[in-house]
Amino acid sequence: MRPILKNKVYLYLTEFFAGMSVMAVELGASRLLAPYFSSSQIVWTIVIGTIMIAMALGNVYGGRKADKDPDPDKLYRRILIAAVWIGLIPVLGKYVILGISALMIFSVNANYLIWAAFAACMTVFVFPLFLLGTVTPSLAKYTMENLEDNARIVGSLGAANTIGSIIGTFVPTFVTIPAVGTALTFLIFSGILLLLALIYFLSGKGKRPGSAAAALLIFLLCCAFGHKSDFAFWKTDLSYEGESVYNYLQVEDTARSTVLSTNVLFGVQSIRMKDEGLTGMYYDYALAAPLMAGAGEKESLDLLVLGMGTGTYGSQCLRYYPGVAVEGVEIDEKITALAHDYFALPEEIPVHTYDGRAFLQAVDTKYDVILVDAYQDITIPFQMASVEFFTLVRDHLKEGGVLVVNMNMRGEEDSINQYLADTVSAVFEEVYTVDVSGGTNRELFAANGLDLAAALERGLPRCEDPELLRMMTRVSSHLERYTPGGRVMTDDRAPVELLSMQVMDDLIRGEVVYYRSVLRDEGLRGLLKSISF
Repeated sequence: MRPILKNKVYLYLTEFFAGMSVMAVELGASRLLAPYFSSSQIVWTIVIGTIMIAMALGNVYGGRKADKDPDPDKLYRRILIAAVWIGLIPVLGKYVILGISALMIFSVNANYLIWAAFAACMTVFVFPLFLLGTVTPSLAKYTMENLEDNARIVGSLGAANTIGSIIGTFVPTFVTIPAVGTALTFLIFSGILLLLALIYFLSGKGKRPGSAAAALLIFLLCCAFGHKSDFAFWKTDLSYEGESVYNYLQVEDTARSTVLSTNVLFGVQSIRMKDEGLTGMYYDYALAAPLMAGAGEKESLDLLVLGMGTGTYGSQCLRYYPGVAVEGVEIDEKITALAHDYFALPEEIPVHTYDGRAFLQAVDTKYDVILVDAYQDITIPFQMASVEFFTLVRDHLKEGGVLVVNMNMRGEEDSINQYLADTVSAVFEEVYTVDVSGGTNRELFAANGLDLAAALERGLPRCEDPELLRMMTRVSSHLERYTPGGRVMTDDRAPVELLSMQVMDDLIRGEVVYYRSVLRDEGLRGLLKSISF
């Protein structure tokens, strides 16, 4: 036995950093998966569940191996392998995840998000965490000198692991991921584990396996090739790519527009048109809300945007409606910084770094228009989709005020949009919807004591911009009164992610029909030719 094993501090440090690394990998896993599968509770459940499976199996395997073959060299070889695997994640993980996603799209007809995220977790993250799961039972074997203090030793090892896990929970979220990104976070904790193993193998006169040198070489290569957080590796023209506490972020600049995306595979979060015109997206439809509330008729109009993004909607309102005062709420301050750096957010628009619902609970101000634009693909904050939330919104509207909600996953009967519209209808008397042309978004307008369709019709002559007038005329002609069906969501029960997942499955099935036909008729080569990022 190597002399270093007599140093209990080293053994407890091994336990401590193993626990820390497990939690760091778990948090890193959620960030690595988010650009492809969202950061919803469903994805978090899958991440936590698969990691707990890995740890449980590792505990069982480690205990049996320690009893049958109590060789510490084998434990530290497992730590060495885990370190290398974790170091390879930022180099190869995104390609593996994307490949699994593509495979699942063609092979799974229902619950795509669950199966794809589960397969990705099992492939990328389970094995190294299984190896780290063997640490605690193995160290218990090596540190226990007699049966009289076995409970104390097991308790001390458990405490070291737990303390490491606590620190490993906070450090990635608040320090390493915001400061240096997910990729370097994986490399940092890979390096810590590698150092532990190297110290062990370089101590004393025992064997110094060539695998240690190979592991060090692989780690150095990982540092050289895996230090960038380029999730959208097929894009070469990004103006900005980075991470915040809440999001993966990318800014893409084209000849006509500047676009912010917080998810590689699913659409646009904010957009700025370089000609300062309409966007052709849902923001244009939502411009009907200020007209309904009296823009151009009242001397001033106060507007609040919950989910400000980079300020697309607020900037449009200032341009088209003189006298409008816009206030924004955005939980991600990095997005607000990007709004000023890349999207020319007007200085007269104040943006509060706050959760939308928490902001309403903290202020008494009332507004003429409140836009709720906090829903993105499957990531819908349940606390901003309940009857209690919309009641809070109602209480912050002036008399004749208008609520507008961007619902971005239009689906069939009993979809998330029907639930959201029914929930709004439980609070507001007048509810209208209009589908956005060429996309999956649906805009909802709501008010009490105000005929929204008539208000919009009266406001059309006040549109001075011809392009805006054409857009508002289109909205007016397609506006439909909503008939509620009693599907009301509450703070206690709001299954927003499961409902959204059903819509996502429908969307994927519709989009993949073409590619399945290409694969059937032309084979894999034809499919690869037809796919263009």
